[in-house]
Amino acid sequence: MTVLQQTRHKNKTLAALLAFLLGGLGLHRLYLGGWRDRGLWLHLSCLPAALLLSLAAPDANGFYQLLPIIVSGLAGFLQALVLGLTPDDKWDARHNPGSGRQSDTRWPVAVVLVATMMIGCGSLIATISRLFDLLYTGGAYG
Repeated sequence: MTVLQQTRHKNKTLAALLAFLLGGLGLHRLYLGGWRDRGLWLHLSCLPAALLLSLAAPDANGFYQLLPIIVSGLAGFLQALVLGLTPDDKWDARHNPGSGRQSDTRWPVAVVLVATMMIGCGSLIATISRLFDLLYTGGAYG
């Protein structure tokens, strides 16, 4: 006879909020998967990549030097949407198989999703606009 080991119940709203606020650093990945999560290390690798870019090309525009961090942040916004829109039963099957509780997500996750859409879409549009400005005009518009 085996005893089912109770695991900590992972909150979907908290995971989406972490992805929204600190997704560029991968803290939602740390919350969900721990230190062994490869996605966490991919997010964290944006910091030394930005440092290497700024050391390799010190005269480059600051936008290019910060591009790894910007891309990681945009990926965090996308992951916030994916986490928040996951149905509760699929969430529990993936992240809470042994917790003994069922998720019942309510309106707070909707607020996180709306904020993610507003800030995330604005950031994506601004990033694309700045990238095109630098690539095609050499930064003539800013």
